[in-house]
Amino acid sequence: MNYRTLGRTGLKVSEVSLGTWAFGSPSIYGSVDSGSAHRAIRGALDAGINFFDSAPLYGTKEEDGIAEKVLGQGLGADRDRVIIATKFGRYHSRVHTNELFDGETVVWSVEQSLRRLGTDRIDVLFFHSPTHPAKIKDNVWAALDQLKRSGKVRFVGLSCGFIQDTEGMTRQWAQDGRIDVAQIAYSLTYREWEPMIAELGKLNVGIVARESLANGFLAGVFTKDTVFPAGSLNARYSREEIVERVETADRYKALLVRRDVKTLAAAAMRWVLDNPSVSLVLSGSKKLEEILDCATASAAAPYSAGELAEARKLHVKDFSPA
Repeated sequence: MNYRTLGRTGLKVSEVSLGTWAFGSPSIYGSVDSGSAHRAIRGALDAGINFFDSAPLYGTKEEDGIAEKVLGQGLGADRDRVIIATKFGRYHSRVHTNELFDGETVVWSVEQSLRRLGTDRIDVLFFHSPTHPAKIKDNVWAALDQLKRSGKVRFVGLSCGFIQDTEGMTRQWAQDGRIDVAQIAYSLTYREWEPMIAELGKLNVGIVARESLANGFLAGVFTKDTVFPAGSLNARYSREEIVERVETADRYKALLVRRDVKTLAAAAMRWVLDNPSVSLVLSGSKKLEEILDCATASAAAPYSAGELAEARKLHVKDFSPA
């Protein structure tokens, strides 16, 4: 595993890291038992992964923060070996469709996350995908400053939502030094934020790339006939869009899979890492074997200028992220 610096934070992070949404959201990703989840977390650690991303929303209608709890238990005494990121502002317990980005909520949320994670600090705390600047209450900044002074939060980030709603806010917060890290959906099939990623890179804001396997379509496991379970993220797509996404993935596979990049998933990760502004790319799998496959992208050689140019030619549209 290779490591990069997470922007202005100075933290050294594994190029391929682990997102934990799948460990806590059975209605979307299917159930996962704690033993399998802990095996995946321990295996990721052994592979050199040292950045783990979670959120209170990664739970059920009955319980917030299941993924945080699983992560804390899985890390156990090795917490000090890793960097933990979580979020605030969206919850099941407080009606998750309401965005709660205010001082009282962030203090309450951090305390709950610390308890579930079994730790005394959060390394990166993200605003969880606000949809509009008007959702942000002014008192949140003083509360965040106090949390930083107390040592409970080290750095603040923004998990970006839809670009048409939050591009200006992201740019302004980065320029004003209010955020140290941005978490952005970015993949071979979704590049809408690419100019902003370059802009943030120049401002030394760390970039965490998420959804880089395009909800599994760049993992090479779906076919044109795949039927998705009701309630899952991909169940919303028409048969025509499923076919289009699979055919696009197949074209990338033919171009980018090679001797040292053996799978489409690894190729998708390697392509993201070839953007010099990206600090790390998240694998969101709940299966250790898939996490380890993604991790191989770090050791693979970067794609050549010619390969990147050909991949650029294949990109004719952005497919919506989750």
